Amino acid sequence: MKNLNKICISVFLMLFAISAQAKTIKLSSPDGNLKVEIEVGEQLYYSVFLKDQPVFTKNRIQLQLRNEILGEKPKLRGTEKDQVSESFSPVVPLKFSEIKNEYHLVRLNFKNDFSVEFRAYNDGFAYRFILNKPGNIEVLDEVVELNMAQPGTAHLQQTGSFKTSYENPYTHLNTAEFNSETEMATLPVLIESGKINVLISESDLRDYPAIFLKGNSKDYLKAVFPKVPLEFGDDGDRSVKITKEADYIAKTEGTRNLPWRYFVISEDDAAIVKNTMTAKLAEKSKLQDTHWIRPGQVSWEWWNGASPYNVDFVSGFNEETYKYFIDFASEFGISYIIMDEGWAKSTTDPYTPNPDIDLFELIEYGKNKNVDIVLWLTWLTVDKNMELFEKFHEWGIAGVKIDFMDRSDQWMVNYYEKVAKKAAEHEMFVDFHGSFKPAGLEYSYPNILSYEGVLGMEQMGRAKPENSIYFPFMRNAVGAMDYTPGAMISMQPEYYFSRRPNSASIGTRAYQMALFVVFESGLQMLADNPTNYYKNRDCTQFITSVPTTWDETIVLNAEIGMNVIVAKRKGNQWFIGGMNGTDQDQDFEIDFDFLSEGKGYTMTSFEDGMNSARQAMDYKKINKELDLNTHYKIKMVRNGGWAAVISEVE
Repeated sequence: MKNLNKICISVFLMLFAISAQAKTIKLSSPDGNLKVEIEVGEQLYYSVFLKDQPVFTKNRIQLQLRNEILGEKPKLRGTEKDQVSESFSPVVPLKFSEIKNEYHLVRLNFKNDFSVEFRAYNDGFAYRFILNKPGNIEVLDEVVELNMAQPGTAHLQQTGSFKTSYENPYTHLNTAEFNSETEMATLPVLIESGKINVLISESDLRDYPAIFLKGNSKDYLKAVFPKVPLEFGDDGDRSVKITKEADYIAKTEGTRNLPWRYFVISEDDAAIVKNTMTAKLAEKSKLQDTHWIRPGQVSWEWWNGASPYNVDFVSGFNEETYKYFIDFASEFGISYIIMDEGWAKSTTDPYTPNPDIDLFELIEYGKNKNVDIVLWLTWLTVDKNMELFEKFHEWGIAGVKIDFMDRSDQWMVNYYEKVAKKAAEHEMFVDFHGSFKPAGLEYSYPNILSYEGVLGMEQMGRAKPENSIYFPFMRNAVGAMDYTPGAMISMQPEYYFSRRPNSASIGTRAYQMALFVVFESGLQMLADNPTNYYKNRDCTQFITSVPTTWDETIVLNAEIGMNVIVAKRKGNQWFIGGMNGTDQDQDFEIDFDFLSEGKGYTMTSFEDGMNSARQAMDYKKINKELDLNTHYKIKMVRNGGWAAVISEVE
């Protein structure tokens, strides 16, 4: 018994000594509601509280290098604290023309030449590793552990492979069900834990792989990363096979900042919608001259099969049809048309146009009508022909749509930056299709106008409002989104049938129109046939009047998985868009207290028609006078929407 007592006393003293060595550093948001407690002991942990309610409990962070582990038995040399209150204006403002950037920070400086910086905002927090190592390093793994303090619902885009188009529908699991037997999830991930929402993503991602999350045990998530590919094999005209991988996730400079891991945390669903965390954490623009970057709308022929009708030519992917698209774009002030797959003689040769199309005549024809041309390419062809940007610029091409990357390992992340940089050198913009989500590069290179990485309308019947209603809270909440809206043939799901050239969407006509206001993209496509737009001129006039950049965003109503209504201002005009993502009608009352006092306004709205719950193309157009004291009741039917524009009375 004496020996047992001695052992117990020794263990107690050892644990006491370890505890005594542990140090806790506290950080709070500017408003004091969000608190982060960082524990430096045998390991490096942090916990997070919102209004003293725990959100995360003892999340471990660590960086495993080839010859050392940063964060294991860390030796703290000192801390630096600061408070920042500033603002900046993004080149392509998707929510606000001026973003307020207010936070408190603490930087923990450790022996072994590394630091960890934490920032606390009123609507969330972020952290990153900062390295000051000589030469190059190999990162074997990064430990990102997330221990939810309360069980909740995890909204996830799951995938069974690191090779993914990021176009899977969301699944909705209890956090305990997201375990080692389920597939991993791409970012962003949204977790509803009690009354608290947590949106998880990353920013300033460069020369490093993107994060995937994997459930490990009850209410516990961990990061997993794709390895660095070393050797490739042929896999058709638009991809490659990875035939050999390294045992590390990144080989990179030893002196650098690693990507931010960020968490938008709020009890208010609206705060998720209007957050600008990706922008606030991104590296500032590397481009000194950005006057040539012109966000705008683009008419697109692929979704509708290049199928104008009631015309005096045979439609298809031919010169007459493209001129028709240019004429349509010119009439409605659309900046661009896209020439998708088929503009070139071969998908592997970007320098030889389709002999059935006089590309150079079309370029000149478009410029005479203030319409520029965007060309589609596979990423593989671009990678093999990086000099094409110089050639396309000489031709007069405004931008490129690059497709089928379907990876986010370090090699591919670097490819995005290589393309953006080369395109900017020749004053061309980029739309990354077949891509991962935005993660800050679009602020370093604002000529990146959009990314896909979403189950968009090109997926026809898979693009359901019940899934799309999560985009303002998830995918679009982290950056520009190439969803390709604008269908003029609308159907409720039980009646849905779609096949090109008569491509259709699920959801009402008013729902489709609202997407142009709700969804954010620096390059917003009009996916349907110009003939259909001509036949629905009042809808087309509204759609083409919606800006792609904004001065101000206000969320009028937001319920995750249910509905969202946003008001956005450009100059003196306001646009409102609402989505109902459920199979039940929903009623709302809108207040207009965001309008200026003492001024009168006119509102033109497009609302779900009396029969739209069955015949989804039914809508009504209403003109109304109002002011800031007006209250207006609206009804969005199942899979329905509401769209409006408000202008000052002269």
